[in-house]
Formats: sequence, C-alpha cells, structure tokens
Amino acid sequence: MRLLLCILLLSSLACCKRDDMADQKRLKPLGASSYFSNGAASRIPPAHTIPTTGIDQDDNTSWFSPTRATSFPFQITKADLLRGQERYQVSCVACHGMLGDGDGMVPQRGFFHPPSFNTDRLRAAPPSYYFDVMTKGIGTMFPYADRVTPDDRWRIAAYIRALQLAEHPPQDAGKGGPP
Repeated sequence: MRLLLCILLLSSLACCKRDDMADQKRLKPLGASSYFSNGAASRIPPAHTIPTTGIDQDDNTSWFSPTRATSFPFQITKADLLRGQERYQVSCVACHGMLGDGDGMVPQRGFFHPPSFNTDRLRAAPPSYYFDVMTKGIGTMFPYADRVTPDDRWRIAAYIRALQLAEHPPQDAGKGGPP
C-alpha cells in the first residue's frame, strides 16, 4: 500500500514539471527594447486606430449626477426617430418589448424583467442616462458600446422618450393647437 502511495506521489510530482513555456521572457509595454528600430518594446498604433477599451466612457462623471446632459447633443429629426426605432427593434426589443414595458420575449422565457420605461423614475431621467446605460450596461444588462454606435445610442434614447410620451402625453398636449 505504501509503495503504491509513493508511486502515485512521485508520478504526480513528475507531471507538475514547469517548462520554459511557464517562464518566458517578456517586455513591459512601455519599456525599452532593441527589437524595434525606435527602441520601444511595443509598436505605436497606426493612425486612425480605434481603441478597444474606454469607448465613449466618461469615468469622471457619475450616471446620476445632475451635471449630466439634460438634452440631446444634436437636433432630433423624424429620420433620427425612425432610425432610433429601427435600432431599438434590433437591439432592445428582445428584453424591453415593443412598448418599452420590460415584457420582451427574453423575460417571457424566465429571465430577468427590465424595468418599464414608463415608471416615474425613468420618465424623469435625462436622455444621457439612457445613453450611459447603453454604453456601460447596468444590472444584468451588458454594455452595448461595441454593438451600437454613439449616434445610434442617442437616437434610441430619443425613441425611448417618444415611447414614454406616447404612453404619458403632457397635460397640455391638446390645448392651444389647431383643431
């Protein structure tokens, strides 16, 4: 029995041998090296390279800060709303539903229900809140910064505002206009 135990122990130690692959030489990203002609350890990115991290993220301002934008960064047109509707249907309807009530097909299948856009809290939220949530994600919603362009995120936010106004029109919507 002891012999068998010793054999198992020695064979397990032999399998744990560290080879050269575990201890490779490496260079620090901003260190010096003689490999490249400029003496740097890493290459300078080519012109017009798109970063893969930090896309449209403003870490200096909280999502819920009163200093966030309370309006859209560009004038919203009918074409922008139609584009926002189309992008909403592609990226958001599965969870949020066609009306923004949080009753899409994914929650109907037993997954987490997102909040309705028609709650008082979300109707009072500035457009930048929706943009930031799409950019960074929140709760179980993952970020869409790499899937939806910044302009389209603003257009989706405008479409969400249109859904909210359709469900809860302003009190004075029918007054003062032509019949």
